[in-house]
Amino acid sequence: MKKGKLATIAVTTLGVLGLTLAGCGSSSDSKDSSSSSSSGKDKITIVGSTALQPLVEKASSQFQEDNPDANITVQGGGSGTGLSQVQSGAVQVGNSDIFAEQQEGIHPDKLTDHKVAVVGMAPVINKDVGVKNVSMDQLRQIFTGKITNWKEVGGKDQKISVINRAKGSGTRATFENAVLQKDDKPVNAQEQDSNGTVQKIVKQTPGAISYLAFSYVNKDLQELSIDNVKPTYKNVSTNKWKIWSYEHMYTKGKPSGSAKKLIDYVLSDDVQKGLVSKLGYYSVNNMQVKMDPDGEVTKK
Repeated sequence: MKKGKLATIAVTTLGVLGLTLAGCGSSSDSKDSSSSSSSGKDKITIVGSTALQPLVEKASSQFQEDNPDANITVQGGGSGTGLSQVQSGAVQVGNSDIFAEQQEGIHPDKLTDHKVAVVGMAPVINKDVGVKNVSMDQLRQIFTGKITNWKEVGGKDQKISVINRAKGSGTRATFENAVLQKDDKPVNAQEQDSNGTVQKIVKQTPGAISYLAFSYVNKDLQELSIDNVKPTYKNVSTNKWKIWSYEHMYTKGKPSGSAKKLIDYVLSDDVQKGLVSKLGYYSVNNMQVKMDPDGEVTKK
């Protein structure tokens, strides 16, 4: 990832979390991420990144099979929501595509970071555009509105329709930090909240371009190579492909109870060598490089 000031995310409010989370037992003064409900079940509410959501949902489902006393709810809402809600004590776990240090209004010293996977992100376009590769500079110019027609990058004579992610999205922050320069202003564009919604809109909209986690790229879309580098995890592992991030499960302080057991399970070989790759992620254990909160990438 390039140096410079990292993009910050505006915190969004997930409507359902405006309610009192029944049985949660958490408050802004809680010292750990677990709680017990009156039914005797250990309730864990997890919100945040939609890019991480499929992995956490599946892992939680498998975890509950062997841990019937755990009552786990997994919701999306974006990385900004995940970080703000776990910091306030409203939930036990906040999922995020970005480091807490990259989010305005978040105090990293109050949170514990659990890096559970790596996710690669790729620019995707409507299949009828007729482009398979762009340079990083061309991609930057598309997302800043300087290139507006696909014929300028070797495609058909067709207007480019940019689909951006919402400002509460960690996927957007990761993409912009990798692609845009410090003083660039993103083009005014339609914004969507989730990978799934973007996937459908790009498929249906002539000339559309956006970006998705690798796990959401399918045969209905055309993924773009950048400077002739393909978006693969082999290239992510060495930072040859530069649009990637850790997937974080944050807790307020050190986790305990079922929250700790769940996170330990997600980090276990059962998940890291199974579900992680099956669902389109990459194990943190297989990375040849590491990234710090400032976006600096170095060899392990």
